[in-house]
Order: sequence, then structure tokens, then C-alpha cells
Amino acid sequence: LQRAAEQLRPLAPIRFHISSRTDTGVHALANAAHLDVLRPPGKAPFTGHQLAQGLNHHLRPEPIRILSAQRVPSTFHARFCALSRTYIYRLLLGCAHHSQIPVFERDLCWAPAGGPLDIAAMREAGKFLLGTHDFSTFRSLHSEFQSPVRTLLQLEFQPGPGFLAHHYQHRGLEFWEVQVKGRAFLYRQV
Repeated sequence: LQRAAEQLRPLAPIRFHISSRTDTGVHALANAAHLDVLRPPGKAPFTGHQLAQGLNHHLRPEPIRILSAQRVPSTFHARFCALSRTYIYRLLLGCAHHSQIPVFERDLCWAPAGGPLDIAAMREAGKFLLGTHDFSTFRSLHSEFQSPVRTLLQLEFQPGPGFLAHHYQHRGLEFWEVQVKGRAFLYRQV
């Protein structure tokens, strides 16, 4: 996105800030970002529509798109003004081998090995993680410099839609979603 923004020919280098990063292999939906574009004298500021179109043009062939853009106050910061972040992990149950993952679901879900999951036990255990806790046990060793105290606002396990999920049920495949919401997370906490 930084390279795409520089193609807009700003008067000064653009500093780009995103509300949160994702781990490798994790896809972000509706991730907010902000950037300051200083236009040359006499040039009108970009409208939100112009900015989104211009960035999307220069993002090709990257697999990301700007859905919308708008002007915000100079006090806004995408990372620090975010009220919460929600992660949805998609599980595909019933696969004896990774080759059974439907082609349209590859890289979009995790097919854990082994037998069925005890969803009731997972839901019960998840209740103990809600609220404010020291998540030292759940963090990566690389995040030792951060405070391990975080607040988990939501942890839900629910049947999830997959691409053509109804088509795969007859093959014994079942989609589940683990939805985790908090204001901030430790590196690899979830």
C-alpha cells in the first residue's frame, strides 16, 4: 500500500499506518488504515472516491483492495483509535488428509488433524479466557517486551459458512468459526 500511495505523486513522503498487522497466512477483512497526502500548491485534496480509485489502480496485481476512503480529523490514528479487533479462525473438520480441503477453501481455513472437536468443552473453557488476564502463557517469546495483560471481549465457537458448505456436508466436512474479539492482542496470542 505504501508503494501505491507514493504513485499518487504527493509533495512529501507518505506515512502509512494500519490498525493492526496480521500473522503470516491470515487474511484481513475491513482493516482500517490512515495516511496523510500533502498535495502540491494549487492541487485540490483528493476526495475519498478519488483516493480509493487511485490506490486500487496502483495496487494491481496485489490481492488487496481499498473499499472506501474518507477524510478524518488530524487527531485520528488507525491503530490507536481502533475500538476493537476481531479475528475469525475458520476450522474445517472431517478431513483425514489436507488433500481433502476443497480447492476454494485452501489457505482460507485450517483443517486440524485428529477426530472431532469437543465444541461444548471448548465453549466452557473459553469462558475462563474472557475478561482481563495476564496472557503470558499464550504469547510468543518475541513479544516479551509488551505487557502480557490483555482483555478478551468475546470468544465464540459457532458453525460457520464455507464456500458451498452445504455441498461438502455430504462428504462429512463441517465448517466451524472461532471468533475472538479484543481491543489489542499480543503477537501470536490468538
